[in-house]
Amino acid sequence: MASYIPSTAAQRQAMLSAIGRGNTRELLSGIIPAEVPSYPALDLPPGKSELEVRRAVKGLADKNIVFDSVFRGAGAYRHYIPAIVSSIISKEEFVTAYTPYQAEISQGVLQSIFEYQTMICELTGMDVANASVYDGATAAAEAAAMCRDRSRNKTLVSGALHPDVIETVKTYCWAAGEPFGIIPAKDGATDLEALSSMLGDDVAGVILAQPNYYGILEDAVRAGELAHAAGAKFVMSVNPIAAAILMTPAECGADCAVGEGQPLGLPLAFGGPYLGFMAATSAMMRKLPGRIVGETADHDGNRAFVLTLQAREQHIRREKASSNICSNQAWCALTASAYMAAMGESGMRSAAEQSSAKAHYLAGQLEKINFTRVHTGAFFNEFVTRCPVDVKVLCKTLAQNHILSGLPVEEGILWCATEMNSKEEIDRMIGLIKEEC
Repeated sequence: MASYIPSTAAQRQAMLSAIGRGNTRELLSGIIPAEVPSYPALDLPPGKSELEVRRAVKGLADKNIVFDSVFRGAGAYRHYIPAIVSSIISKEEFVTAYTPYQAEISQGVLQSIFEYQTMICELTGMDVANASVYDGATAAAEAAAMCRDRSRNKTLVSGALHPDVIETVKTYCWAAGEPFGIIPAKDGATDLEALSSMLGDDVAGVILAQPNYYGILEDAVRAGELAHAAGAKFVMSVNPIAAAILMTPAECGADCAVGEGQPLGLPLAFGGPYLGFMAATSAMMRKLPGRIVGETADHDGNRAFVLTLQAREQHIRREKASSNICSNQAWCALTASAYMAAMGESGMRSAAEQSSAKAHYLAGQLEKINFTRVHTGAFFNEFVTRCPVDVKVLCKTLAQNHILSGLPVEEGILWCATEMNSKEEIDRMIGLIKEEC
């Protein structure tokens, strides 16, 4: 925000003079207790020139390992990001992470959130979406709270959810003093027979991932039917790229759709900042945390945007609040909007189809060298294989050749492919693995 200066030195001095203070030290003298010690000046090294700083920072950056090929996902995915996305989100007007409170003077930011909500609804098939939450795990935990009511308070989550998501939901339930249960996984997918036996009058919501942590495509329709038959709500945690070609959560009967928005134009970036998206049916709208931006018309009939609903925010109904979310990832949501707009329906579908096709080619090639799949179900772009060689040695060998392998897991290796992985990259890695075998 290079051109943003809140006040000049003269303006600050005028304000101090108006209240009878000569400088900032005098202003704070009556606020900071006298017993607070006065710390000496920091022992900092001499300043450096711009050239010297650039050299020092480059030296630090050169220590980073940047892989030419990446075959790891497990919740964060490397996808192609069109150049226009960075161009849009780098504009000074948008470089803020916060939702405006004075809606009438922040039309541009409000419109960007409105467009984001609209696209999330189109992607999930749901009726309404909020302005985003911190990440996908937080979104799942907040969805669990949405499902609870006076008579039902237990949350059931699939054992095939991402482990970090499971732990986050579990922590939220523990903090709220509400019961929590894990549905066992069978052959890499949610055991629906076990789910049926666990459903009771106390179950408020069932959370399932599509695709799940192991890459397997779940029978989400059947899971939703079981949950609803028992009087519980059904929440789907979805990969937004996969959502471009799979049945939408709405078509699967979900009451709420959540997920990690990182694949929507956000780089891996050492783990963040990311974006949690949430969408729900109109019946669940008033339980959505955070803000919802709506479209209206101003006094002159012009299109305008306003903060429409903040039903669950802790500063609105603090004593009744079921969420402490009163912010959002506005800049990350803008990034997702720019990405989805740039890709369009055909681009999103192409990214999903290429990811799936390349993952299936990778699985086939690995199968030929005895890296057999652990689970038999249909998958999207991730899958787990057995590893007939030492996993640590294999990962080290691939890393030395600038390849980030799949993620070592208890059953073997969780592999991933996206549109970024070419056939040549896959074949090169297979050749290196053959040498190890």
